[in-house]
Amino acid sequence: MTATQPRIVGEGRLVRLREKTIEDAERDYAWRCDPELARFDAARPLTVRFSNFVATMREDLQFPTIHRRTFAIDDPITGRHIGNVMYYGYDAFVLEAELGITIGDREYWERGYGSDAVRVMLRYLFEEMRLRRVYLHTLSWNYRAQAAFQRAGFLPVRPVSRGGYDFIYMECRLEDWQEATA
Repeated sequence: MTATQPRIVGEGRLVRLREKTIEDAERDYAWRCDPELARFDAARPLTVRFSNFVATMREDLQFPTIHRRTFAIDDPITGRHIGNVMYYGYDAFVLEAELGITIGDREYWERGYGSDAVRVMLRYLFEEMRLRRVYLHTLSWNYRAQAAFQRAGFLPVRPVSRGGYDFIYMECRLEDWQEATA
């Protein structure tokens, strides 16, 4: 029996987005347990056992949902899995979703990989999923992320406070994206 390769969702200048596989679990788990990465997500580091994490991931892969989907970010030159990008809160009525991203591999920080991954994800969301708007929340003190999102096409809209954290709400609308990519 031949193993099938995960579907490539899109490619950019620096990254390739692909469907997740169970082989991604070890890196994902390490990133989710990392206190610094959790801080960038306004979350606590993961504390569940690796076996429980893998069981949940296996179930998510076996029964994907249209409402939430995570894709792996790979360096196409080395094939190395460097992070994840996802959409969630998909609303089929208004055709919008929230975007999240983690570049877990620190060797790839501040080198344009995040912006490129977001641009590729926006192309997927606007062209394949036919969304009209993509939005996100980034921590107000995370200027590096805000700049990366702006380079990818997001515009800051307003400050938002929730759960004891201050965020900048940003969005990218289809018509603005089409104009920027024309």
